Amino acid sequence: MRSPSARLLFVVGVVGLIAFELAHVWFIMPLPGSQRTRSLEVAYLLYRWRWPIRAVCAALMLAGVRGAGGARGARRALVPVSLVLAGVVAYVTNVTMSADHMFRQPTVVDMAPASRNHVDARRLVVGVVVGGEARAYPVQFIGYHHQVRDTIAGRAVLVSYCTVCRTGRVFSPVVGGHGETFRLVGMDHFNAMFEDRTSGSWWRQANGEAIAGPRTGARLAEVPSQQVTLATWLALHPSSLVMQADPAARGAYASGFGYEDGTSRSALTGTDTTSWRDKAWVVGLTVAGASKAYDWNRLRRERVIEDTLGGRPVVLVLARDGASFGAFERPDGGTRVAVRGDSIIAAGQAYALSGVGGRGTLVPVAASQEFWHSWRTFHPATRVY
Repeated sequence: MRSPSARLLFVVGVVGLIAFELAHVWFIMPLPGSQRTRSLEVAYLLYRWRWPIRAVCAALMLAGVRGAGGARGARRALVPVSLVLAGVVAYVTNVTMSADHMFRQPTVVDMAPASRNHVDARRLVVGVVVGGEARAYPVQFIGYHHQVRDTIAGRAVLVSYCTVCRTGRVFSPVVGGHGETFRLVGMDHFNAMFEDRTSGSWWRQANGEAIAGPRTGARLAEVPSQQVTLATWLALHPSSLVMQADPAARGAYASGFGYEDGTSRSALTGTDTTSWRDKAWVVGLTVAGASKAYDWNRLRRERVIEDTLGGRPVVLVLARDGASFGAFERPDGGTRVAVRGDSIIAAGQAYALSGVGGRGTLVPVAASQEFWHSWRTFHPATRVY
């Protein structure tokens, strides 16, 4: 093959490979402009066809490499320089910038009783109770790992957290009656996406929905959880086990409290202090298919917000630590609720922040604290209190 034609084939192969590697990362990582476009279908298509696309680019490079390498003068460097550049781009995009390499799974999930706990009691945790067994997962840890697999009372759970959306969710990792495993693959609209091992489908962390691939439309069953400080959780559940730091990831965990207390101003994970801005905090409630967002700043001022949602009277309460909250159905629309210390007072009865009281239990309502941009994106029909 003539040298100019060979060089053209070689260059097309190299440029095509580099463009592909950059594009398939841009679509699923929080890079400038990528998370604000409806590009999920394109991203999944590129991902599923990644090996055929790479093979075509490699074939073009192979077909033209001999003629391109026979050039004289400065053009003789075309082949080695291009191959090195393509190799560097491929390594960076597939290893350095790969989501599951940037945020690794724990090598061990060490659940310790309070007597052996080393986690600061001021830390936020996602607390779960299954079959009478309570466990707490510090946001400091699961915010880095994004997902932690565990078994509580014989039931497998997937504890997940996305720091860019501030969404903590717990799911049953069972699909079609079979246990499934997931890996962090990237993001869509700033929310973490997981890929299942069996079908290669992509799942949204905010609601456990499969959004691309053969299982599109399926949902993971959510396990009720509560976000509170560890001190509050242990007061409610003294026998709870607490997740401890993974020794292999100690240097990766956030050391300060900036993310948890809202003082961080990071572009991706920082907090807007003004209500209803993109990264302002809200508490989202869902009752009987109806969703509503409640301003965190207002909740901090008032500590009790009574409302009606989905035709049912509800109440949102904040503990005295200013971080732990709970949402419940009120006994009836006429019942007024107050908070005294960390006790919820309704109809003359006292209840703990878990909803448990001496003469009964308040019905919990699905509630989550997250960034306003996240709640409105994944609950487009939401109303605002």
